[in-house]
Amino acid sequence: MKRNLKLIAGTANPDLAQGIAAYLELPLVDREIERFSDGEIKVQILENVRGHDVFVIQPTCAPSNDNLMELLIIIDALRRASAGRITAVVPYYGYARQDRKDRPRVPITSKLVANLLTTAGVNRILSVDLHADQIQGFFDIPFDHLYSMPVTAEYLKKKLDKNKVVVVSPDAGGTERARAFAKRIGVSRIAIIDKRRPRANVAEVMNVVGKVKGLNAIIVDDIVDTAGTLTKAAAALKKNGAVSVLAACAHAVLSGPAFERIVDSDIEELVVTDSIPLVNKECKKITVLTLSDLIGEAIFRIHNEQSLGPLFI
Repeated sequence: MKRNLKLIAGTANPDLAQGIAAYLELPLVDREIERFSDGEIKVQILENVRGHDVFVIQPTCAPSNDNLMELLIIIDALRRASAGRITAVVPYYGYARQDRKDRPRVPITSKLVANLLTTAGVNRILSVDLHADQIQGFFDIPFDHLYSMPVTAEYLKKKLDKNKVVVVSPDAGGTERARAFAKRIGVSRIAIIDKRRPRANVAEVMNVVGKVKGLNAIIVDDIVDTAGTLTKAAAALKKNGAVSVLAACAHAVLSGPAFERIVDSDIEELVVTDSIPLVNKECKKITVLTLSDLIGEAIFRIHNEQSLGPLFI
């Protein structure tokens, strides 16, 4: 049942939005998103949304500030148009890495973003693979947190012999993610990269904790940004005797020298999702899996007040 269900897309990821709309067999709401000559964003909703259950699809990926502001303006337009309920579908939640005060005099920007979304008038959030699960607690409105693991795990499960696989966390903080991924594909072995980070976006791999010799390694992480951590982890794994190295990351931020590093690295294949549109589609080492069915089913269930539990199995 999809009565009163409306989908509207920002400009950040039109392909994913179209895929979600196709899954739900619904058209996207007609809207205009333009720029004034000074760069200000202008939004107009061209259909009636009064009393409707509206889902706004917009990851806050690069350019993060523009996409975030566009999302806020769309939400404000919908609120002033008397939408019945507004759900922000944010496949990639930008500023998630700034989730705590780890040094003096720094902001908690992910909480600031939560405040901005709530103030704009959103009633619910749907996101995928938050960098830190506790960000859900920054909101006083319902927050549905999906995981891309069912999508990436199913793909990799078909490629490798589980008896010769080890799942690797690129740092100690991702151990639970690696353990859950290993369980998902039926593997009992995990390993951890002991990593030191002297400054932001600079990673130094120190040791590999766990057996990887003679095994096919799968590095599991939520975000691949400059790919420094990922490529150094792959080099360390190969040095310690891994037969091959694959990587699975939910969000392909891929900024700066990321593509060059991946091409020149020991990684045979990097599997990512389309939560963020891939800038360089020529890189043959990167495989993109779509989240459209997963998010589409979640939207259907939220609209019909059904449990999202089956999406985690």
